[in-house]
Parts: sequence; structure tokens; C-alpha cells
Amino acid sequence: MTTTLRPEGPESPTAAGGRTRRWQICANGRPVGALRTTTVPRGAQLWGELSELEVYEGRGRGRGTFGALAAEEVLRGLGCSRVDADIPESAQPARGLAATLGYSERMRNMAKRLTVAPELPAGVAARRIDPEEFPGWLDEAKEGYISDLLSSGLNEEQARAKSDADHVHLLPQGADTPGVALRRLYGPDPDPLGALWLALRVRDLPDGGPLAWVMVVEVAEAHRGRGHGRSLMLLAERECLAAGVHDLGLNVFSGNRVAIRLYESLGYRITNRVYGKALL
Repeated sequence: MTTTLRPEGPESPTAAGGRTRRWQICANGRPVGALRTTTVPRGAQLWGELSELEVYEGRGRGRGTFGALAAEEVLRGLGCSRVDADIPESAQPARGLAATLGYSERMRNMAKRLTVAPELPAGVAARRIDPEEFPGWLDEAKEGYISDLLSSGLNEEQARAKSDADHVHLLPQGADTPGVALRRLYGPDPDPLGALWLALRVRDLPDGGPLAWVMVVEVAEAHRGRGHGRSLMLLAERECLAAGVHDLGLNVFSGNRVAIRLYESLGYRITNRVYGKALL
């Protein structure tokens, strides 16, 4: 039996400036599964994404493995330096396949349904990061992001390219970017305890409601270990509910066990895991 990968249609452009295409996995010319490949510009580099991988006939015959490896060859031929696969938490077989093919878990997506605005601890207050403060905060945020990306398996060039591209895309108008909450948390002293970057609508959920996303929650080094990360997350929930948003998600790098425990204690649950590997 011959297994092949066949385009389901032409390539389409993405909002991020890449290209995407859906493919059929075929056995002797008959569709038995499907997947999607997407290219994502990251500075001077091109990354690949593998998604929508599904085998709906003849599971257990290596068709998913063939589809994933064929998709990697497509992305490699397009010049992608690495590939990521975003896998739902419920898809245990897909996570096993990713591990078998040499993918490493890099990140987890977690989410929570918000109902009641929590109170901030006594003695702390939030203030907007204004345009004058923004460049200094951005430099700190980018360096922290690069450090996390390096820890998740990217090399220096890949991490800096992704950081630069993501921040330009997500904060095109700096501190005045619409739909963004940039806050610093303060105690009695003038130095900030930490900072929060919240995107109030990254996409719409199936029920039509908006999903907000924690982009950065960072406690100042001198104030770590004192519960301020929890306070920043409570602030994020308050900001969401004040804007009429009832669903909040976040990324956490898989090696950050402290953050994962914090989010779990606040009621966040894993929805997806991101696996990745180098192609070139």
C-alpha cells in the first residue's frame, strides 16, 4: 500500500505574513487523513507549524507518522529552520507520536473561566505603564522572553528573532496599542514589584466570547518569592472582568515548574501543549 501527501488546495496567506496549506494523507490515492502546514516569519528566519493532523481511517498503520514526516519535508523545503506542533491536551496519541518523532515539549497553554473579580492583597496597587516608561519595560520584557526561549530549546539566533518579531507584531503602537493592558504593581516603596502585559482579545471562542491572554507576568528580581506573581495574576483577572472578558489563557514554558504550580493553584488547566524540533 502506497501512502502519499496530496495538497487539498492552494496555499493561502496568513495574517502573520506566512503561508498555510492543508494536505490529504492518502493510501493508494484514497484520503485517509489530513494535516496543515504553516510557515511563520521570525525575523530573518522562517518557522514551520504542523497542525490539524488527523487519521480517520486505518489508525495504527503508521499513517500519522508518515504524514508528520512528510509535512516536515515540505516545511524543510520551504526553508523553515524548525517546526512546532500545537497538540490538544486530550490528544494523548498525538503527544506520543510527537515524542517518538523527536519533538520536545516546549510550552503549555492553560486557561480559566472567570466569574468573580478577586481582590488584590492589602498594600499593593496597579498603575499603567505610560509611553515614557514603555521603552525600558520593553527591553526588560524582551530579555526575559529570550531567556525563556533559550531554556525551551531555541538557539540564540532563533530566540532573538522570535522575540523581536513577536513584540513588533503584538505591540505595534507601543504603550498605546489598542486592546492591551500594560500594568506595573507597586507596594509602599516607589520601586515596582512586577509587571503585567495582558492582551484583552486574542481570538473569539466557539461560544462567541473573547479570549484574553497573559503575555507577560514578571516579578522584579528583588521581590521574588513573596507572592507577587499571584497578585499579578489576580490583577490580570480583574482587568479581564472589567473589560467584560470571562476567559483568560496563558503560555507557560514547560520547564518553569514554579509558574505551573502557581497557575494550577489558581484554577488554570492545561488545554494544549506545544512540541518543537529543529529542521535545519
